[in-house]
Amino acid sequence: MSTTAASMPEPRPAGNLRAQLRRAERLRKLRAVALVAPLALFLVVVFVVPIGNMLWRSVDNTELASVMPQTAAALQQWDGLDLPDEATMAALADELRDSRQGGGLGRISRRLNYEDSGYRGLLTRTLRGLPAAGESVDDWTATLIEIDAAWGELATWRGIQRAAPATTDRYLLASLDLQRGEAGEIERVAPNDRLYQAVFQRTLVIAGGVTLICLALGFPLAYLLATLPAKTSNLLMILVLLPFWTSLLVRTAAWIILLQSNGLANQSLMVLGITDSPLQLVFNRIGVFFAMVHILLPFMVLPLYSVMKGISPSYQRAAVSLGAHPFAAFWQVYVPQTVSGVAAGTILVFIMALGYYITPALVGGPGDQMVSYYVAYYTNTTNNWGMAAALGSILLLVTLLLYLVYHRLVNRRQLIRH
Repeated sequence: MSTTAASMPEPRPAGNLRAQLRRAERLRKLRAVALVAPLALFLVVVFVVPIGNMLWRSVDNTELASVMPQTAAALQQWDGLDLPDEATMAALADELRDSRQGGGLGRISRRLNYEDSGYRGLLTRTLRGLPAAGESVDDWTATLIEIDAAWGELATWRGIQRAAPATTDRYLLASLDLQRGEAGEIERVAPNDRLYQAVFQRTLVIAGGVTLICLALGFPLAYLLATLPAKTSNLLMILVLLPFWTSLLVRTAAWIILLQSNGLANQSLMVLGITDSPLQLVFNRIGVFFAMVHILLPFMVLPLYSVMKGISPSYQRAAVSLGAHPFAAFWQVYVPQTVSGVAAGTILVFIMALGYYITPALVGGPGDQMVSYYVAYYTNTTNNWGMAAALGSILLLVTLLLYLVYHRLVNRRQLIRH
């Protein structure tokens, strides 16, 4: 009895057991973090940082402040009623002379040209006419006005003053066809200069139209794929996925060939006697819809198919056996179960369509270009990164707002159904 009792292990203290449990829980969390960390780092590097940089670029206005800090600081304190004081004039002359190093003159000239196209020439003429470094000047105001009379005008200095702060809402306002007036109030630009509100409206209309067409074509196709025997369904699914094996540029160019005046589509219409002359099917909105629907249709079919494949056909059969019309059974029993697939497919196609650039640029006309075209134009042609970032930021904001509204509507409908 005493031997058995002596051989039994002593019970571990409760404190040691709790410490071991905490250590095991800590190790489990560390393993989970280690598994997720590479993906999180990847998302931060390729998603969060670029978007953050784009948002900052839309309000970034540091060109003048970085090249001519003294002039920018002085002009931010200037009341704008009279010409700046002598110290401001002298700072402008000294910093303008130094701006030739490191490409500073090009940066401030490009930024000021957004205010008025004459600033580049003004700065170049002034730089050539400035006295040599170290030469004594008694009156910088008179010297600058003698070089160019524009320095004696308040409008010239007010334009530089608008470029002096480190941040600006100029690009965001311009992306909405707005601007700040002389007194600083927000106002609409002249009617002949209004462009971007129509561009955003056109982008939403094209993306929405493409999404609805893809839904109208993709829903019956996905239903067919989900209800056919597996052998036939797999063969048809290969045809649905076949466009992914071809370059986007090649598919877009193929639509230009098919829809042109002497293309297969027009030739077929004339042979069948439907039309007497070729129709304008390309370089307009019709061509954009054809090409974008063809490219984005698989992104609608796949989410719908994945949801429909999991719906049991017994629900419809039960509804029909209880006296419901086959269409009523389909609409009231089957379709509500596909809401998640419809929601996933439509939001995926819509968001992808919002950012399309190559297809509308090649197949559409001048009145069919979307926001992405102007983002590319300001990025590659004019190097106006602020305007490109502002357009992209507003498009991102519109996309997020529409997604939130859509998400709430879908969730509310599902709650009502249940």
